Formats: sequence, structure tokens, C-alpha cells
Amino acid sequence: MSGNPLDLVVVGAGFSGLAMAIRADRAGFSRLIILEKADRIGGTWRDNTYPGAASDVPAHLYSLSFAPRSDWSRLFPRQGEIQAYLQGLVAEHGLADRLSLGTTVRGATYDEASCLWRVETDRGVIVTRVLVGAVGALHAPARPALPGLDRFAGPCFHTAEWNHGCDLTGRRVGVVGTGASAVQIVPEIAGDAAHLTLFQRSPAWILPRHDRPYGAVAKTLLGLAPLRRLYRASLFWRRELTALFGFTRVSRLTAGAESLARAHLKRTIADPDLRRRLTPSYRLGCKRVLLSDDFYPTLARPDVSLVTEAIREVTPHGVVTADGAEHPLDVLILATGFAPSGSFDRLALTGRDGRTLAQAWRKGADAFHGIAMAGFPNLFLLLGPNTGLGHNSVLAMVEAQVAHVLGGLRWLKKNPGRAVEVRAQAQSAFRASVDARLADSIWARGGCGSWYLDEKGRNRTLWPGTATAYRRGAGRLRRRDYTLVGPLQRSEAAATGP
Repeated sequence: MSGNPLDLVVVGAGFSGLAMAIRADRAGFSRLIILEKADRIGGTWRDNTYPGAASDVPAHLYSLSFAPRSDWSRLFPRQGEIQAYLQGLVAEHGLADRLSLGTTVRGATYDEASCLWRVETDRGVIVTRVLVGAVGALHAPARPALPGLDRFAGPCFHTAEWNHGCDLTGRRVGVVGTGASAVQIVPEIAGDAAHLTLFQRSPAWILPRHDRPYGAVAKTLLGLAPLRRLYRASLFWRRELTALFGFTRVSRLTAGAESLARAHLKRTIADPDLRRRLTPSYRLGCKRVLLSDDFYPTLARPDVSLVTEAIREVTPHGVVTADGAEHPLDVLILATGFAPSGSFDRLALTGRDGRTLAQAWRKGADAFHGIAMAGFPNLFLLLGPNTGLGHNSVLAMVEAQVAHVLGGLRWLKKNPGRAVEVRAQAQSAFRASVDARLADSIWARGGCGSWYLDEKGRNRTLWPGTATAYRRGAGRLRRRDYTLVGPLQRSEAAATGP
């Protein structure tokens, strides 16, 4: 393998990829490139343009701590404003010439003779010392296996692939799913449709959102850095306390939060039968807790129907449910979420000894702090297995992971021609610790199944603790957890399989 290798190749130009590139460039690792298959940056916030798309984390917390913005328009920002923030990061931090848009990564192979990664793209081969996968945890749309779905005659699309050319005015619209995207979409489109039918498999716990715009005074005060930092800290710690005393385990706080959610439902839905069908039978936190002020009132409208019978089949002109009822539809919208590991599963990565990522993860996705894997030197993942958060800003996790990777880059700078690889023992110990905490978690004992769980019932999506605990463990690369690998040298990480 010849040529002058880059310091760093980042795959993905969403929040995590841009954060990695900015911090690496600031740290002196300027020979880097960001590969993005789409023609624009933004990741989730580029793709999800459905009506009502917004963050469920406050704006001043759902932004990078080292790149704050003082003039957010409202508490919970909409998709367009978040996308504009990300585009601003590119301009403000001079990333435009580091971006390779419209570039698809076909695969990457680690070369043991040179300790370098060979990244194959549809535009050629790139050689780099360090490879970072920032492809996002929620990227690949999950489409339901509904009989007859491909026979539906009208427009049918997933929320992540919204058909903006489809006019819903005066049409009979069906929405499959009652998760995060449906809760945002339904209030936005119900007024346009002649009738909206919502197909629910199981209800979600919903708490009030209390969204509001920031006034001129608030924007002025938040323009002062000390006040903005204090406000951000208050938002962060309020959410940390929910994880510390509940939301990750069944506790008294769980029951208290359920009471708040039931009160919210009772205030907004007068029909006792509809309330019953919207009340979950599992514990709050077992599935994603949703925030909305207008979803319940929308379901109480006369031109909106909630269907809780299972879908038996999709016909060319509607849906037939298990009770034999036919629901005529003109448009069918799939609000069915994403495959949580879909993005990483699609990376064709080959590490040491010719071992692929698919082989390493044959028993399930697994990485040390969700970042590094034995057998894959100089490869790091952002938002990898068990690094999702259900209670706080996932960007707190991203920033800890970026700091971890920077520790590896600095170590490599002092050791030219070598690679860093996590020890198999460290990875195994981390996995055992996470599994032990998950065994007593709300996701295991809350009485539900969810997209957090893989086909074997293991939660490989969420972190079973606070963001603070994760940052304490992952925010610094500790060299005792890694080993340096020389060209063609068998590393200590090979001693025990992960």
C-alpha cells in the first residue's frame, strides 16, 4: 500500500461526523476527509423532512457544546432550523473543502503490513491511518412486513422518505405506527386530510411537551455566554436526574411519571374508551417516552380514527384489519421507525486476519464503550452499540466518543507506523458490565418488546445509565485498555476473542 495516507477518514456528515472533523482539525489532525453518500450534509436532519419533524431535546442542549448558537427560535427546534445549524458548522469551521459529497463507501480493509485502512469508494480508493464510522444509529428505515403492501395502488412512503409532491388535501390518509414520528406528523396533516386513520399496534407513554418560542429578552440573555452555559447545564442536569432516579429502572419515579402521563391523557381525551385504548399496559420507559401537546387532541377530532386491531393485509385501495373491517385509503404513510443497527450492518469492513464486521457481530453488535472493537485496529465508531440515550441529549455521548478518538489520534502521533487496538479483555469486561446493568433495567423488566431489542431480546441500543457515567468511562482513552500494534505484529488483543 503506497501513497501519503490521511490522518483520518470520517464516514458520514451528520452531527457526529461533523463533530469529529471539527475537533480533529482543532487538535492538529488536519489531513482528513468526510465521506458522505448524499449530496448534502445533515444525516437524520437532512433525510427526515416530514411535516412537524422536530427534536425532542431542547435546542440549547441539542447542539455541540463547543459550537453553541444563541438565537434558537424555540425550545424544541424544528428540522429546518437544526439542518441550518449543521450547515452553519460546515461554513464556520471551514469544512467545505474536507467534504466529499455524493461519495458511497463500498468497503474498507485494514492492511496489517502498513497499519493503514484502505477505503474503497465509488470515486476511488482512499488510504488513511484512522477510520471513523459516523453513519448514525437511526438511518435505515424499518418497513413493516405487511401482506400486500407492494400492491397498494396509491402513494405509499416511509416518513424518512417523505413525498412532498403528494398533496394530502381532501384524501383518505392512513398512518401506520404511533411512535415518535407519528406523534409529530398526525397533528400536522390531520387538518388537510378528508379523514385520517391511525393504525396502532401498541400505545406510547406521552408526556406534555410544553414547547414555546424564545422571546427577544430570552434571546438577548442567552446571547451572554455565562448565562447560556448555565441554562444548558440546567437542561442537562434536569434530564440526568430522571435517569438517576428512574427511566432506566422501575422505581417510585416510574409510577409518578406514569401518573403525570395519565393525567395528561385524561385532560385532553374525554372519551373513556379512547383513553383506554391509548393507555399502555407496560411501564413507562420500557419504550421510548414521547413528548406532545397536540397529539391527543388531534385523535379526539371527528375526522380522525384510531384503529387498534392488527393489520391483516394491505389491499390496492386500503387496509383490512384482523376483525375483517376494511379501511379505504388513498395514501398510506409508514411511520415505523428505523432499524437501530442498520447503518453499521451495511458497512463492509474487514479487519485484522481478514475478519469482517459481520463475522465479529454474528452474535450481536458489540464494541468497547460502543466505540472500538478487538480485531479492528485504528477503527472507531460513533454512536455504536449501547450508546443511545432515552432521557438526555445523545450529543453528550457523541462528544465523549470524539474525545476518546482524539486520545487515540494523539497516541498514534507519538508512534508513527503503528496502530491502536482495544484489548479483547477490556471489551469483554465492558460488555459484561453493560449486560449486568441491562438485566435489571426497565427495558428488561418493563413488560414490553421494543426496537431497542435485537432478535435475541438483548438491548444493544441504549446505554443503561446516565450520560455523566458514560462520559466518565468513555471520555478519555485509557491506554491500559488498548495495545499498540506494529506492522504484521500479532496484537495482544488477539489473545482472547471478544
